[in-house]
Parts: sequence; C-alpha cells; structure tokens
Amino acid sequence: MTQRCHVAIVGSGFAGSLLARVLAVQGYDVVLLERGTHPRFAIGESSTPLANLSLERLARRYDLADCFALAAHGRWLERFPGLRRGLKRGFTFYRHHPGKAFANEGIRSERLLVAASPNDAVADSHWLRADVDHHFVRQAIAAGVDYRDRAELTCADVAPTGVRLTGHQLGTAFVLHADFVVDASGPGGFLARQLSIPSGLKRTRTRSALVFSHFADVHLMSEVIPGLPHGPYPDDWAAVHHLIDEGWMYSLRFDHGVTSAGFALSPRGVATLDASKATAEALWRKLLGRYPTIATAFDGAKPLMPLAFRSRIQHRLTRAAGARWALLPHAYAFVDPLFSTGIAWSLRAVERLALCFERTARGKRRPTPDDLTRYETLLDAEADQIDRLVAGAYDAMAHFELFAAHAMIYFATVSYAEVRQRLMPSESTAAAWTGFLGVGDPVSGPLPRASRLRLRRITRGGGSPGTADQRRAFTEWAASAIAPRNIAGLANPARHHLYPVDVETLVERHDLLGMSRDQVVAGLPALRGMAPLNPA
Repeated sequence: MTQRCHVAIVGSGFAGSLLARVLAVQGYDVVLLERGTHPRFAIGESSTPLANLSLERLARRYDLADCFALAAHGRWLERFPGLRRGLKRGFTFYRHHPGKAFANEGIRSERLLVAASPNDAVADSHWLRADVDHHFVRQAIAAGVDYRDRAELTCADVAPTGVRLTGHQLGTAFVLHADFVVDASGPGGFLARQLSIPSGLKRTRTRSALVFSHFADVHLMSEVIPGLPHGPYPDDWAAVHHLIDEGWMYSLRFDHGVTSAGFALSPRGVATLDASKATAEALWRKLLGRYPTIATAFDGAKPLMPLAFRSRIQHRLTRAAGARWALLPHAYAFVDPLFSTGIAWSLRAVERLALCFERTARGKRRPTPDDLTRYETLLDAEADQIDRLVAGAYDAMAHFELFAAHAMIYFATVSYAEVRQRLMPSESTAAAWTGFLGVGDPVSGPLPRASRLRLRRITRGGGSPGTADQRRAFTEWAASAIAPRNIAGLANPARHHLYPVDVETLVERHDLLGMSRDQVVAGLPALRGMAPLNPA
C-alpha cells in the first residue's frame, strides 16, 4: 500500500494529536501514526497557567471549543465530566527529614504553598493522560486526520523532495510519502534513530531516576498532618511535592480518587539507597520506611499497576528540526517533572509549528527554513533553561530555605509571563514565539544560571546546607533578583511561605508591567475570573 500526504506525525500523545488536528483544520492532508493503541497509561499529568493559555489561544485561532473548555477546571467539569482530571490550585511543597515525622511548627513549618488560581472554577487541572490523550485522538479523527494505530515504522528516507516512510500495520506493509514529518513519539523516538541524531545529553546537568505508579486510597495530607495553618487553597488539591534528602516525590490527586505518585531520585539519592540493585517495589518500600509522614499518607494505598523504575529520565538531542522534519519537545529533550514544565512547553511548540505551517511559501506546504531554524533555536535555549532551573532546585533541596528562595525565580518568571499575556493583547499575539521560562528576557532569563552558581558555592555540590549567613544572603539575593518581575508578592517573609493570588500587589506594581494602575484594574476580569477592584 502506497500513499501520499502533506504531513505525517509519528506519535499520538496529546501534543502530536493536537498538532495533527490543527494542521487538518488548516487544510493539510495529515496522517497520524501510532505504534500502540488508545486509551493507554502515560505520566506527565500536571498542567499550569501557561499551558492553559496556550490551549485557549489554540482554541480561539483554530475554533477548537474543547480546548477552551479543558483550559479551566470548572469549564472542564461542565463540558467534559467524563474526561477524568484532578483539581490543581497551585504548588505545595513539604520538606521531610529521614526517620522523622513532618514537624508541624505552625507558620514556621517547612511548607511552601504558591497559588496558581483564585478559585476552583478557573483552576488548572491534572490530566489523566489515558483519557485526555484519547480525547485528542478522537478529535483529530473528527477533523479529518487519517489516524492509524498499531503502525510500526521501520525506515525513514529523508530527501530534498520529501520523506519516504515504510512500515507495517497489522501485518500489511505500507509506504507513505510525506512532504514533512513531525516526531511526537517521545524519548529515543523514531526520527532520532533513523536520522542518527547525536545525543546532546552532556549539556544537561540534571540527573534523576524515577520510581512511580498510580495508586488508590492515598490519604490526604490534611488528614496526615492535621492542624497546619490554613493556606491559600487546600494543600492536597495541587501538585504536591515532598522534598527529601534523596530527591523529591510528586503526588497528583485526580478527582475520582486515584493519585499519580513517584520519587525522583538524584544520583546521590540513588547511591544512598543502592537503587540500581533493588526492585521498584523494594525501592518504594525503602523510601517509605525512611519518611514516616509519607509512609502514613500511603498506608494502605494500592498501586493500580506494577511499580516501574527508570534509572535515568533525562534525554537530549543535538537537533530539533531539518528541512523536512521537526521534533516536538518530548522527542527532543526532557529534564525532570519538577515545576510541571512538560505540558506547557509541548503546547507552546504546537502553537509554533502550527504558525509555521500557516506561513508556508506558496505551493510548498511545509515550513520555511527560517521558521524551522527559529523553532529549533528556541527549543535548544529552553531545554537549557529548564535544566538550569531544575538542577539548581536539586542543589537547593539541601535546605528548605534555599529551596524556597530558588523556587521564587520560577514563580516570579511564570506569573509575570501569565499576567502580561492575559492583560496585554500584543503579548498574547506574540506569546507562541516568546521564550519559555524567561528565555530572551534580559531580567529573568539569566536568573536560573546565576542562582545555581550561588547554590553550588553554598552546597559545594554535595548537599551541604551551608551556614545560616549564607542562606540568608542567598534568600536576600533571590528576592532582589526577582524584584523587577515580582508582580505576585513573592519572597515576602510576612507571608510565611503561603502565597495566595495577590490582586492588590499586582495593582500596586502596575509599573513593572509597563501599564497604568487604571489599565491593570480594567484588565483584571481577564485574569482567570478575578473580580475587578475599585479603581478609586
């Protein structure tokens, strides 16, 4: 069987399926190839405000009503109650110590909460990927995409005139001639192997292993640690992070009672636990045995699938695009799930490639070389930026105050970007090509690198917490460094690490946005359902 198409997309996760659909809406003949079938298990579930902004922009530009609904928890529940998801009001962090229960010391507890939304209706969501990915596949098919699952590709011949893909589907061989190919298949993807793209992993400083599964009957942290001071949202309805000596644990609760959880372990943590010689189940038990409060939360919890262990989750390639092909972010590079960057980065790339295909030269039906170079250059810089931020966070885990101060760089950068995109139409229009996590911003762009250099001097690269004077100096530096972008009232000792959505501070700091007070007040309804203030 031989066929031709304008675009072939390899991999039908949410990003590949959404891009296929958008290109079909643009009038392209798209074939979406999937080695497996849907629904299927996947991790990488936690969305963020910047991810939802991308969904909303895609919805408006290409008339994708479901994307707009899925960009806020309340709209999702109203329009798609059968698609399982979890309420995510913000980011919750606890610092645990081996052999000790978490110490409830009131407002002095080693606990950090940063709200991402003012209420449940406009909140972010955790995506149950089996449901959400399947939904995007179905929507792609409805838009006219030729979807083929159980399709095993064996060869890709890239030539100046196009790409010849060969493979088989259910025992039947096929040949597909495409003008352009997008690889959305993930680490070690098809095009990376076929084109022998060299690894660029040596540029990535972060190294972590992962042991993970989905669980039923995980206890609420509000039950495990009763009496904690009230935060800006219920602690559990968030991306919950447990910081430990060996790395950190994520716990993402879905609305139907299932929890996605996993320990991300630093190389030092892997060595301490002798993880390479243990089964995933034994490693999980060993970690719970070291941290009593986490063990209490998972007491009686049942894994819904066998625990899995990955000795290294990082990957990185040296190329992201060529004349006839492009990689989506997860096929190009992955760092770590810390700070939930995956969905937002992938959706930003979908926006960019969609715009590239809008700008194709007459009759060529593929992106221009300049646009592909721009796409690749940004992904390269953004992969470095994510790595600097996350590698610094692993260094900062040596002490809670160091971590809390370093995290302010992430939250200041993304909150500033979100507010500008919502309040300023010109920013929203240009947002797809705006650098992710401050790339290209002369103020916030250099901060992850500068922070990590300071942290390495304090921790000596070996987990030392440093001295009280060093920690105080680092905290003061971080607060000063983010000040030109701090429209959210972050790094404020009076908050005791509990940060709500702070509209009053946003209005007071209007000049940081380059806007008048009246302009900010008038734009507040656009900020995810916030009520406007009295401008008087």
